[in-house]
Amino acid sequence: MATLAEQATALLDLCRRSKLRIATAESCTGGLIAATLTEIPGSSDVVDRAFVTYSNEAKQAMLDVPIATLRQFGAVSRETAEAMATGALANSPAELVVSVTGIAGPGGGSTDKPVGLVHFAAASKRGQLIHHQRRFGDIGRSHVRQASVVEALAMLRELAEAH
Repeated sequence: MATLAEQATALLDLCRRSKLRIATAESCTGGLIAATLTEIPGSSDVVDRAFVTYSNEAKQAMLDVPIATLRQFGAVSRETAEAMATGALANSPAELVVSVTGIAGPGGGSTDKPVGLVHFAAASKRGQLIHHQRRFGDIGRSHVRQASVVEALAMLRELAEAH
């Protein structure tokens, strides 16, 4: 299995060849996806920006996530992840975006939304929109966040390969 740095490098190389730029919209990962990508030298020709929208107010202000979506479905939901992704597309020149919202723990979980639940959405300017839900379990905050980075990079690669 490739290391995280190798996965990020492969994604950046693929995007570079296809002239694709990336933006991230991150909640529970707090910028880790963007940090993983920008750790690679030369990433600035692919990575456009990162929205770290930890609060609901930030999701609304920076990504245009409707307050009605947050109220009806909550911050950790497919609907919010998809709204975050489409908002990142609308508020950046990037061709590909990924969004992440979840409960990394150790607290904050419930029966319906347990610790380790993470929703992802990836979208492209071509109109593609994919959603993944993962239940990593109560594996520890750091592990949930790292597993989320791996998932997000894989989703971006999937979109880049389809582009």
